[in-house]
Amino acid sequence: MEVRSFLGLVGYYRRIGLGCVLMQQGKVRAYTSQKLKKDEQNYPIHDLELAVVVFVLKILRHYLYGVHVDLFTNQKSLQYLFKQKDMNIRLRSWLELLKDYDVNIFYHLGKADV
Repeated sequence: MEVRSFLGLVGYYRRIGLGCVLMQQGKVRAYTSQKLKKDEQNYPIHDLELAVVVFVLKILRHYLYGVHVDLFTNQKSLQYLFKQKDMNIRLRSWLELLKDYDVNIFYHLGKADV
């Protein structure tokens, strides 16, 4: 199973929402999005990209739990998420959620999403 995540950007890089497309064998199986909450609008980009991952794992868990998932993101630093030493409480709790799933995170060049 393949998951392509994205962070919604509009205008002058104004962050508006989170979204994800779930693909299987090149076909779209599900998609979802949500507007950013007020406190989420203040998150740094790295946290927002991880928020997309957490969002999709929670919303599409009935598709993703118990299967291997390759997750593609245009945020290169997420590849090294499990190797980070200094994390805030939010990242630590999200990391615990990620450990429940069989997820590999791959970097996918942002321009290739178009």
